[in-house]
Order: sequence, then structure tokens, then C-alpha cells
Amino acid sequence: MADILGWRGCFGVVTPSTNTVVQPEYDEMRPRGVTNHVARMHIPNDPLTSDADFDELIRRIDIALEAALERVMTAEPDRIVLGISAESIWGGGLAAARKIQERVDRITGGLPFTQAADALPAALQALGVRGPIGLVTPYFPTAHKHLVAYLGEIGCEVVAARHLERPSPVGIGRTTLATLRDAINEVNLPETRAIIQFGANLPMMRLAAQAEAWLGKPVIAINAATYWHALRSHGIADRIAGCGRLLEEH
Repeated sequence: MADILGWRGCFGVVTPSTNTVVQPEYDEMRPRGVTNHVARMHIPNDPLTSDADFDELIRRIDIALEAALERVMTAEPDRIVLGISAESIWGGGLAAARKIQERVDRITGGLPFTQAADALPAALQALGVRGPIGLVTPYFPTAHKHLVAYLGEIGCEVVAARHLERPSPVGIGRTTLATLRDAINEVNLPETRAIIQFGANLPMMRLAAQAEAWLGKPVIAINAATYWHALRSHGIADRIAGCGRLLEEH
């Protein structure tokens, strides 16, 4: 029997406990008949001051995956959406994503699953993007090698990057729009075919949609790409205004 409110789909969303952006941004993109049910991966809001701190943050998030999945599965969702992008590609790009898929499948019994590593190449294909890109993240420089390796696998060369080195997990969500706008402009080299933003706790979705208008090229916020992929993979083709070209045109 279909859920009364989520008659088109109940999405179980797994995201870190410190993430204040995924839930409201996903809800902004949610069409009628789809519901989002959020389970939190418990991590502390410890300060981030170095590459070592950031590596430890990813380790803690990784450890918390299964417990959050077990919690959200009690709601009997139709699909699982991983609301963190670094976890999807850390330590091995697409191979790392397949390991995440296997871990999720063990808990969910093979429930349909969406993660950033699979959503982004689909988004790039839909938008006709391949080649040099600019990259914006809230991460520390330790993330760069992971992102460059993954993006290279899917046909993108990183020619400019801005890692904002935010001071804490919660601090990522408090990044100002002025800071994000400056970062977009910094990586917008003449040769870039698109700007890609990683870091699901950066409040980037609406700004990215606006930036597409002034730059004249795709600006892909990772939350928009991930939720778009979840909807389309679930057979839901609604066009959502104000959230970027992906959701408006594809």
C-alpha cells in the first residue's frame, strides 16, 4: 500500500547529524507526492583546522553509515538517498562508490539507492558537459586528490579549485552567499565548461541556479544533482523551477 503523503515515493535520506542544508534543500526540490525521511549519521561538531581533522571527520561519518541506515529503514522507504557527497567518492572514486553501494545493500536488502558519485556523471551527460571544470568545496586540501581522481574517471579535468576550509561541520552550512559567489567567480576560468560544487552542507542550490544565468554555463550544486537523480531514477519527471537547469530542463 502506498503512503498517503508519499504516494509517488518515500525517500529515506541519510546525512550527517551536523548537516543543516540537505534537509531543507531536498524539501525545496520535493514534488507533490514525494516525501523525505531523514536519518542522521551521528558525528560531533569538532573544530576543523587541518587536513588531519578533515580526514578524521570523513572517518567518523563513514563509521556512522550503517546505524543511520538501520534507523531510516524502520520507516519502510522506497529509496535511499545518501545526503553526503564526500563519503560517496572518498578513497577510490567510482570503486569507493561501489563499496558504499554494497554496504547500503546489505542493510536495505537492495533497495533503490542514489549517491553523488552516480548522480554527477548522469547530470553531466544530461547537460552535455565534458572536459575542463571549476570546482568549489568546503573541504580542506586533503580532499583535492580524491575529487580530482573521481572527476577524471567521469571525464572532467579540474582546472581551477577553491577549497574553503570551513571551521567545523556545522560551519559549512553557515558559509555566506558572498563567500560562495566569490568562490564561483574565482574558478570560472574561460576554458571551464561548468562549475561543480561538492559538499552537501554548503547552501549552494539556489545560488548555483542564479549563477547559471550570469555565467552562461552549468553550475551544478551537488544536492541538486543528487536529488534530481533520485527523482528521475524513481520515474518522477516533474520540472522544478528555481533549482537549476537540471531540474528545470531535464
